[in-house]
Amino acid sequence: APPTSISVLAADTPAPFSRYQAQNFTLVCVVSGGKPAPLVYFKRDGEPIEATPLPEPPAGAGSWAPRNLLHRDLDDTKVPKSLAAEGEVGGGQPLATADPPRGLAAERGPVTETIPETVVSREFPRWVHVAEPIYYFRHTHAPVSDGTVEARATLTWTLNPQIDNEALFSCEVKHPALSMPMQSEVTLVAPKGPKITMTPTRARVGDTVRILVQGFQNEVFPEPLFTWTRVGSRLLDGSAEHDGKELVLERVPAELNGSMYRCTAQNPLGSTDTHTRLIVFENPNIPRGTEDSNGSLTGHCGFRLVLALTLTVILELT
Repeated sequence: APPTSISVLAADTPAPFSRYQAQNFTLVCVVSGGKPAPLVYFKRDGEPIEATPLPEPPAGAGSWAPRNLLHRDLDDTKVPKSLAAEGEVGGGQPLATADPPRGLAAERGPVTETIPETVVSREFPRWVHVAEPIYYFRHTHAPVSDGTVEARATLTWTLNPQIDNEALFSCEVKHPALSMPMQSEVTLVAPKGPKITMTPTRARVGDTVRILVQGFQNEVFPEPLFTWTRVGSRLLDGSAEHDGKELVLERVPAELNGSMYRCTAQNPLGSTDTHTRLIVFENPNIPRGTEDSNGSLTGHCGFRLVLALTLTVILELT
């Protein structure tokens, strides 16, 4: 029975971007429906990847859960030095850690571009690798109730956003029932040019305003993280920041007119900040000076209400 589906995803999604230290990144290839288990391997920009095999973890220990690689994960005296994508044996190299390698070069200055109503600032890491990446490969499979096998292959390396951004990675499968390899591919891309919309487009005092990230100027992989902050102050609910693609401001008061909001979108390959300004117009249904910071009515109406209640209590007591 040939495999019926294949997909490639990031093991840690969504995940933040780090400007100051290298971090490991793992791609997972999932192949379902095959019998017997298929041969799975990775390519980068169309070329097979030579990778060092990682020992298979014990059963029931969350073997497919991602984790960081450390020096103790590999012992040169016990683990084969290298494994090519087709199973060939070659030379190996020591494992890279999450710390920056030696001989790092300084980063270029930040790149800033302007789009209508927003300012986009992209940040790049302050280090670059001086050597080719070292890949680590793990292949596992598990039986399924219908007699087929689900195979999972992981490819882990120390990510370098300077050279890995826009790199094409593909997972390919060879199986006796397939006339040609089955393939799935992804391109690693940092977020660029978030597209932000605000509704209503003409906000008035007391309205509920929604600011939403609808997409980017490019296709982003892996999935980004979104964080909202208010420049120079806290958000309307008193919090310092808000996570998610949408920021909701309920019953906006006039005091928020001109306030600036920052949306930070990041994935392991890069980070981008977008600022947008909130303009609040007067609401003819709410006279000026009758709303507090929460957008509720106060002033003379509230005073008259308190006075009426006080007089009612006095009359009842007398």
